[in-house]
Formats: sequence, structure tokens, C-alpha cells
Amino acid sequence: MTAPRLVAGVDSSTQSCKVVVVDAETGALVREGSAPHPPGTEVAPRAWWHALETAVARAGGLDDVAALSVGAQQHGMVCLDGSGAVVRDALLWNDTRSAPDAADLVAEKGAAFWAEAVGSVPVASFTVTKLRWLARNEPENAARTEAVCLPHDWLTSRMTGSLVTDRGDASGTGYYAPASGEYRTDLLADAFGAVPRLPEVLAPRARAGAWNGVAVAPGTGDNMAAMLGVGGRPGDVVVSVGTSGTAFAVASRPSADVTGQVAGFADATGRYLPLVATLNAARVLDAAAAMLGVPLPELSDLALSALPGADGLTLIPYLEGERTPNLPDATGTLHGLRLANSTPAHFARAAVEGLLCHLADAVDALGLDPSRILLIGGGARAKAVRHLAPAIFGRPVLVPDPAEYVALGAARQAAWLLTPTEDPPEWTSTPTRTHTAAPTPDVRARYTAHRP
Repeated sequence: MTAPRLVAGVDSSTQSCKVVVVDAETGALVREGSAPHPPGTEVAPRAWWHALETAVARAGGLDDVAALSVGAQQHGMVCLDGSGAVVRDALLWNDTRSAPDAADLVAEKGAAFWAEAVGSVPVASFTVTKLRWLARNEPENAARTEAVCLPHDWLTSRMTGSLVTDRGDASGTGYYAPASGEYRTDLLADAFGAVPRLPEVLAPRARAGAWNGVAVAPGTGDNMAAMLGVGGRPGDVVVSVGTSGTAFAVASRPSADVTGQVAGFADATGRYLPLVATLNAARVLDAAAAMLGVPLPELSDLALSALPGADGLTLIPYLEGERTPNLPDATGTLHGLRLANSTPAHFARAAVEGLLCHLADAVDALGLDPSRILLIGGGARAKAVRHLAPAIFGRPVLVPDPAEYVALGAARQAAWLLTPTEDPPEWTSTPTRTHTAAPTPDVRARYTAHRP
């Protein structure tokens, strides 16, 4: 029997690097490995490379792999000097120090201008705001910067020697226009005072190069890879409960939301990916569990033991500032605390409901009537999240079996590199479970009343 042809996908996320090796024909998982990233919002890129090497080794190596692709955290800022060396530690998407710079950029040109020009209104996550911050606060490092790229670009360049990207990840910089497929170097010059070298934007199934004999695909951002991995199709909305929370959809046309809530990204296939992102997601559950001194499974049990609405206790989960709504200096708040609801169960319920109300706001901001809502990400593994989501969203929710969907999406892009088809290969459908529950609109109404 002929051995299956294998491909690999990398998910270089905020918290860790995960590598999956799968069957190129079916997407069936063969083996996997992972390694942690250091904490913080400012990280030396070499840490990503060391984690990648460790994860590859733990996944059994790539000697039998035909192609690979890198999916990674979006946005961020990696500055390189003329020799390709990193100028300073990378600022990650969740570093909010450039919030004043984002406000200045929007004030200078107007939200409508930015939405029309690049599909999105800049917030602190976007690379263009971080470059403005660098020019303003570290002029010596800005002067040394001769090239700028994103986390996945940097990893791909370490593999191939070529500074390349894809339209999906490029669309999160604030100086790439998804509608035209071109960089807006005029906006970059206005923000940074110069136009450093930028990665070449490759076509969705182009070859970026090779790493130790393995073909390397263009790679993409984590949300674009997740949509590939879960097999999303037009009409779907995917809600990802990871380090960040995201709600995104496949669209045939570019979007331009002047409110700034919806980012008009491109996807990894030639289509578009309107997306709403939140800074706070799965770590809300981690924080609640830590405060109660219980493991996550027990947090779920506690939450499910309390009645809907937690007897009036409401958590607004802006624990690390927030991106949607754009409140970078916000904090979490607890409302309605009384003796009657001062119990671990009530607090656990309020934490899960607050997180889900926050994500439901993100879904609503897309302005769509989705045919399906798919719930993925590490936070979706929590029983309480799966069971309460349909009550908060007000519709059935499909939960695919737990898997590394960003890494699987990257692997699917790698498999596409090996085929002559115009669309990514169709893999075996991901098993899903449909969760239903009676809607609880009063819970969202109370949340909305307390939300800033």
C-alpha cells in the first residue's frame, strides 16, 4: 500500500507554536507537536523560531513531508535592518501602547478615508500604528529599520530566504488595500516618515520557496488559516475563542466599515474576510478559574449549576483593555453584586455569560444573517461555553471537534500548493456537534445596559 503524501501546518500563535502533519489527500492527522512562546506583548522573534524548531522535532520532524505553510498571529511589527537582523523586539497585536497613535492617524485623515483606502480603521493592533509609535518614541530604531514584516512573514523568510507574505495577513497592516491588492505606501510614509521594504504579496497558492527540501507555501494570518482549517464557506460565521476573540465570515466582496468595528481583511483564497476582533476571550475563563482557585472543568460545572443571568450578576470582561469596542484603557467590571449572588457558581456563570455576550456583540457587528455559526478555539473546549453559547447567540451553534484549526488551515494551504486545482483541496468534513438552548435575551440586555 502506498504511503500517504504528507503536508505540515504551523500555528505560531501568541502563546505557543503548534505543528501538525496530515495526509495531503484527506487532512487526517498523522502526528503533531508544540512548544510554548514567552509571555508578554513584546517578544524577540528568535523565540518563535526556537519554538518552531522544538515543535517540529516533537512532531517527528519533516523528513517525509512534501510541503508546509505557516499560519501566525496577525498584525504585530517586526523591524529589520539592512542585513535582515531584527532591530528590536517585536510588538504583538495585543500591545496597546500605540493606541494614541492610532487615534492620531484616524484624526488626521478620518475614519471614512481609512475604511475606503484599506478596508479598516486603524486601532492599536495594526502595524501602521506601531510604526507611528516607533517613529515617535524610538527614532534611532526607526532610522535603522529598512524592512518591516509580520510574524508569519518573518518565519517564512527564515525558512526560504525570501521576504514574502500573502494578501490575508498583509490586509491587517493598515497599509495594504485588499480591494486593489496593492500596498498603500503613501499611508506608510505618512505614518512612519519613510517607506521601508515590504514583503512581496504572493498569490494564494504560490510557492514561497523551500526549507530543507520541503516546499513552503505563502502562509497567512491565524484567522484566515482558521477559516481554511474549519472548512468555512460563504454564509458561515466562525467565532474563535482563543487568546483573542474573533468573529469572521467568508465574503465575495471587500468591506469598508467606517465605524471601525469590522476589519475588512482579505482571506487566504482570493476572497475576503470581514472580521471583528476582541482583545479578551479565553483568558477571561482562565482569570475566573484562577480567582476561584479551581481548574477550568470545575469552572464550567460551577457556571452550569447557576441559573441564567447569575441572579443579576454581570461581568464586563474588558480585562486587558479592549479593541472592539475600541477602549484600550478599559478594565473589567462586575455589576449587580449582592449577598445572594456572592457565590463561586454565580461568579463562574457571570464570567462565561459575559464572555459570550462580548462575542455575540462581535457577531452582530458583522451585520450578517449567518446560515451557520461555528464555534472554535481553545475556549470552545469549555463545556459551559459550548452549552451557553446558543442561549446567548439566540440560535443553534455548531462546534467542530477540538482540533488545531489554524495549523490545519496552514496544512490545507500547503496541500493546495501540491495540486493544480483553483480552490483548496476538499478534505473530509470535520465532525461537528450542534448545540441548542432556549434564548436568554434578558442576559444580553442586562449586559448591554452595563457595557461602556
